[in-house]
Parts: sequence; C-alpha cells; structure tokens
Amino acid sequence: MKNINNKISGAEAVIRSLIEENVDLIYGYPGGAIMPIYDELYKFQEKINHVLTRHEQGATHAAQGFSRVSGKVGVVMATSGPGATNLVTGIADAQIDSTPMVCITGQVASHLLGSDAFQETDIIGISTPVTKWNCQVTKAKDIPKILAKAFYIAKSGRPGPVLIDITKDAQFELMDYKYEKCHSVRSYKPVPDYSIEQIKNASKLINEAKKPFIVFGQGVILGDAENEFKDLIEKTGIPSAWTILGLSALPTDHYLNVGMVGMHGNYGPNVLTNECDLLIAIGMRFDDRVTGNLESYAKQAKIIHMEIDPAEIDKNVESDVAVLGNIKDTIPLLSSMVNKNSHKEWLEKFNNFYDIEFKKVINDEINPTKEGLTMAEVIKEINNSTKGDAIIVTDVGQHQMVTCRYAKFNKSKSNVTSGGLGTMGFALPAALGAKMGAPEREVVAVIGDGGYQMTIQELGTIFQTGSAVKIVVLNNNFLGMVRQWQEMFFDKRYASTELVNPDFVTIAKGYYIEAEKVSERKKLKNAVNKMIKSKKPYFLEVTIEKENNVFPMIPTGASVSEIRLE
Repeated sequence: MKNINNKISGAEAVIRSLIEENVDLIYGYPGGAIMPIYDELYKFQEKINHVLTRHEQGATHAAQGFSRVSGKVGVVMATSGPGATNLVTGIADAQIDSTPMVCITGQVASHLLGSDAFQETDIIGISTPVTKWNCQVTKAKDIPKILAKAFYIAKSGRPGPVLIDITKDAQFELMDYKYEKCHSVRSYKPVPDYSIEQIKNASKLINEAKKPFIVFGQGVILGDAENEFKDLIEKTGIPSAWTILGLSALPTDHYLNVGMVGMHGNYGPNVLTNECDLLIAIGMRFDDRVTGNLESYAKQAKIIHMEIDPAEIDKNVESDVAVLGNIKDTIPLLSSMVNKNSHKEWLEKFNNFYDIEFKKVINDEINPTKEGLTMAEVIKEINNSTKGDAIIVTDVGQHQMVTCRYAKFNKSKSNVTSGGLGTMGFALPAALGAKMGAPEREVVAVIGDGGYQMTIQELGTIFQTGSAVKIVVLNNNFLGMVRQWQEMFFDKRYASTELVNPDFVTIAKGYYIEAEKVSERKKLKNAVNKMIKSKKPYFLEVTIEKENNVFPMIPTGASVSEIRLE
C-alpha cells in the first residue's frame, strides 16, 4: 500500500525487512490479525516462499528443522490468539535447544489491547519465559528497527527464538521506510571475551592429565567449530563422547568418538565419567539427563568448561577452569598450547567397555535372533542404505534413543531431534524443514507411533510442497518410553500407554504419499532400499516388538556409574 509521498504500510515494511535479512522461506498460517502482512507477502511471492503448514506448531518445528541443517534463522508467522499460542511449544523447544528463530505474530488493533477483544491474547506475557527476546510493535515506524534487532539477537551468541507481535493498526499505518541491519544492542554482549590466562590454565590441566575425557555438545555445531574440535582431539588423543545434540559434530566412526553420554548412552562413557581425572565439557550445559545424580558426578575429576553462555558456567557442575567465548576462537588457541599426546591405555578402557555392551546389548538389538523386528535393526538398514550421509530427524521416545545410539553420521548438522524439551510431534514437520534447508541431502524421519499422531496432519504440507521426506514409523502400539518406565518402576501397570492405532498406510496414501508396511525381517531390507531410492515423499511403517526396552539405562536419580545393561 503506497501513497503519493512514497510511504509504505507497516505490513509492507515487514516483508521488505525480511528480504533485507535474506529471508526467502517462511512457515506459517494466516488469520485475521496478520492478514495485512500476508496480503503484502502475496505481492512478493517471487522473492519469498511461504509454506502453509497445517498447524502453527508444525510451522515452528519446520522452522527449527530448516535452521538446524542450514544454519540460518528460521522464520514463522501466525495470527493472534490461538494462532500465537499454538507457536509456544515450538518456541520453548527452540529456546532450550538454542535454535535461532524469528516468530512474527499479528495482534488486535492497539486501541483494543487489554479489552479481551476477539482473538486477543497477551502473547508477550505468555512467551517471555521461552524466548530470548520479545517485543510488541504498535507503530509502523518501529517495524524495521525492531525486526533488525530481532534477527541480530536470534542468531548472535548463544542462538534462540525471538517473537515480534505487531498490532493490526501498525500493519496498516503508513511510514517512511529505511532499513539498517543491527550489529549491536546496548547492554547485550552475545560473545564474552576469552581469557588467555584461563586457556593457559586449561592447557596445563590437559597436559598433566593421565585420563582426560571430553564431552561435547551442540555448541561445537553452532560455533561452526567441527574442524577445530577434530584437530584438538587428534592432537591430544583424548577420548570424546557426545550429548544427544552434539551427535554428528564428529563422524560416528572416528577412532576417538567413544559414543553417547547420558541416560541411554553408551556403557563406557558413562562409567568412565567417574574414573577420568580431567573432564572437559565443550559446548554443553550439563543437562540432568547427561549427569544423573549430581552428588556423584565426576567428583574425582578436575573440570574444564568451554562455553559461550556465562549463565551455564557453574550452574550445575562447578568448574575448575572456565573458558568463556566462541569455541571457534578458543579451541584453536587451546590446541596451540597443548602437547601432542595419545592415551592408548585409557582409550582401550572405553573400547573394552564397548565390547561388554556389544555382547550384552548391542548384538541382540542389531542382529536379533528373536522373531519380532527391533528398532535397532531398522536403523541398521537405514545406515546401510544411506551410507551415513543422510540427515536423520527423530521424535521423542524409545525410537529417538535407539536412533541416536545406532545411526551413522559422516557429516555435521545431520542429527535433528528435540533434545531439551523432548517434544513429541517434533519430527514430521522438522523433517520437512530439514529437507527444505538441505534439498540436496536425503532426509529420513524416524518416528514412534505416538508422536507421529501429534502432528500427522503435516503430511498435507509435505504433499503440497512435494518435499521428498522419507518417513519411517516404528509401530509398537505403545507409548514406548513411558511403557518402559511403567514396566521397570511401576510394576507393569501400563496406565494409558497402549495405543489402538489407525491404518497408517491408508492415511499416507490419502495424502497421495507412496506407502508400505513391513512386519517381516526378510522384507525389511528391500523396503528400506525402495524408500531411499524414491525421489518423492515416502512412508514406511515397520511393526516392531511390542515390549522391547532400551538399554543401557541410568535410572532417574542414580549415578552415571550405576548404568544398567539389563
């Protein structure tokens, strides 16, 4: 909307500002309070692709998947009231998993604020605890400046989601448009200064250590420091384990990659956490699923914590040396100060524990002799078919833990999952976003039958966009992880966890997606290969053992060294 003075509307200013930030993809769902922005978006279709998801939550998860594999800021739009509140789960997920996202919501006209108008909700108040920053805009002239600030905050330092709420009258109001990218915000310092002295202290501890151990998280990926990290561990010879979000930062088959830490992690990394003399945490936050009982976590070890967010230092685990700053900068400095080393005997201990775990757990999972199919053998076939080059997106539950344990990754940004919030329903829309963020790569969504049905409507978005997402539903007719806990800790009282499922294949075909169901081992390999070779969206349902448990497991409240193999 322009007038003779070349002014533009606030709505057009939103779209022009997005273009200035190099946004070419938006996920969203229109409605009354954001209709002026959508009307302007219609005029800029050649520059910005809008994907109409089937639910606003699906839009946030799709934006997360897009961001996680592309490294760009995910962008979401929704209307006021229920449209805005439907974003909250995805925003909370992005906040705890440090995913940069800008959400733009419409709001009722400013003179109606606080009047309980139709579809009015205080989304600023609601989203404050789960956003890195949020802001309500009531004047068109403020739109460019606020959006520039939003993108800067979302992607700088430790990334996170930002929400901008724009009243309807601000969208219609005319303004003189000028856009300047934001490069700083008063009182906000996204990357703390590093201390050379602390890096020297860290190098001294590493050079003196006999049994050093690294646990690395998503910070390595977010910091684009995969090569620097690999150089460090290869110089020092330090065994390195990953958190669930750190997975794929280091190739799975790297000789110093000793597996996953945490509740369903590998045997050795968990037990030996309480035997190392130096624990080096890089880009991770000592989540409770990683540490188990903090009273008995690595008490014998010196702790080095390398982190971009000062709030994480000493929050859960007290460090002896804290190295603040972007690890893209600090790891090379540390590497230059440490001695070349190898810890062959110490590394061999990890390998010995793996041999024990293989005999007691892994072999029976990936090479089962029992009749029913296991989740692990499905992942094994996906590995064989994709050669470790695929992006694998998981939902939340047993299948997530099994996939993280057994999937092979050669490239970074290949593991997309809901880590901190544990959001069921994440995987299907996130896989769509991942495929759109990396269209040249194979994207496989591995989902449980419970979480799948939380966002199953996004099959419609996949069909409409034609995105060649491969969807694998591991169906055991249970909410599997909850059922496992009920079996182990609640005397097999399976309260509200058994599912009576629909015909998933028929549903997929109803969305014009090719589909197949497999329940026999002899048919699994060909079915997986057929799915991977397809150039279109594809759905594969695999019937798996109904009451299979995921081991190893650290019971809640137990020490990492009390990990159970059965």
